[in-house]
Amino acid sequence: MKILIIEDNNMVVKTLQFRLAKDGYDLTIAKDGREAMNILEEGTFDLVLTDLMLPFITGNELITHIKKHTPQTPIIVLSTSTQEDIIMDAFDMGVDDFITKPFSPNELSLRIKRLLKRG
Repeated sequence: MKILIIEDNNMVVKTLQFRLAKDGYDLTIAKDGREAMNILEEGTFDLVLTDLMLPFITGNELITHIKKHTPQTPIIVLSTSTQEDIIMDAFDMGVDDFITKPFSPNELSLRIKRLLKRG
């Protein structure tokens, strides 16, 4: 299973890499929206984890792109935002889950497994 992680915070990336590699996923990392867009043009993923606040291209723009080109790809948003309107906007755009940072790596692992089983 291939997962694309789009996250500009290196500590969060390391946490995700450690936990998800242990779960046996094939991980690709993008440190900003532009890099993520290039990666998305080249291949498909079983799941995308993205932050909303990214350099160059925002998480919202990436979500719109993914939903247009590969609508079946599950998306989980990782964000520091607890604002209801931002969370609701993400769900309106078609994301499958929203996790507020800081998050539990174990909880994220369970949510990913649940989403990938559905597909």
